[in-house]
Amino acid sequence: MYQHKLESDIRCPLEYGLQIFGGKWKSRIICVLAEMGTLRYSTLRDEMSNITDAVLASTLKELLKDDLVDRIQYNEIPPHVEYKLTEKGRSVVPILRSICKWSGIFYNEDNEHTLKQCQKCNYR
Repeated sequence: MYQHKLESDIRCPLEYGLQIFGGKWKSRIICVLAEMGTLRYSTLRDEMSNITDAVLASTLKELLKDDLVDRIQYNEIPPHVEYKLTEKGRSVVPILRSICKWSGIFYNEDNEHTLKQCQKCNYR
């Protein structure tokens, strides 16, 4: 995982929130897990178009560290790991839906791929 050279300088709660669930992939992962519930890693990866394994694994680690996602590991062969939203993670979903709704008003909605991904948030 990338190590920042400078210490985090969060000056308001909004910056904290954007650090926790902002970025390209975190909000998408949260929306997919909110829509589909508990998912295995491979199913989650299939739902997330155009994400590499390295980026998905790194993003999931960050979401785990921030207590937005739970990782459930079953001790069996082959290994079986599932991911689901925590209570804290579920509390973010209405915020993300509001952002999607607001953005839908101003965003040029001719990008079908983006809309398909955003429909996981049920913003309409």
